[in-house]
Amino acid sequence: MTNFDLKATAATRARYARVAPYYDLLEIIPEWRYRPWRKRFWRVLMNKLPAHGRLLEIGVGTGKNMPFWPETARITAIDLTPGMLERAQKRADSLGIDAQLALGDAQALQYADGSFDIAAATFVFCSIPDPLLGLRELQRVVRPGGWIFLMEHVRAQNPVFGKLMDLLNPVVVRTMGPNINRDTVGNVRQSGLELAEVNDLGMRGIFKMMVARVSLELRDR
Repeated sequence: MTNFDLKATAATRARYARVAPYYDLLEIIPEWRYRPWRKRFWRVLMNKLPAHGRLLEIGVGTGKNMPFWPETARITAIDLTPGMLERAQKRADSLGIDAQLALGDAQALQYADGSFDIAAATFVFCSIPDPLLGLRELQRVVRPGGWIFLMEHVRAQNPVFGKLMDLLNPVVVRTMGPNINRDTVGNVRQSGLELAEVNDLGMRGIFKMMVARVSLELRDR
């Protein structure tokens, strides 16, 4: 049984439950910038996806990635918050998408080892209470040799901006949910995944796309 902080997880769920009814409205302006990045993210991901491959998206939210999902993939998508998942299901229905949507926690995934060929998450590891645990869970459920794609905002390398993000982080977490000062690139390395690519997307390296591989050495797990 995976151990994690139940109190922190409940607090995260509560924050997103609070903003779920108007979450898309809150992100109208940033989504104008994020949408081209999402399109690029999924285009690159598809180059690694086998025909009719098994794909897991964690933190599906309201389903903003759905228009870019690979049409031939067998997709499972989870979210921690019922209110978010309800909106994702409505979006899937409106787009005619057939996927398995379920409540789930990235820190304790209810899937067998090696269940998926690829896992994906966009702006999720800023919110998971224990990001290292979440990354190791993805490593477990993705087959050896499979891929994990992340799009995240990270702490600025510029000392002044980085310190400012540290100062603002408690306010952002309480009001919106995400941590804005995480070192997700470092967390990926620390998790044991093989980090293949880190690409800057914008805003002086704050937004990044990461591509990591599950080691083939885990094939006998």
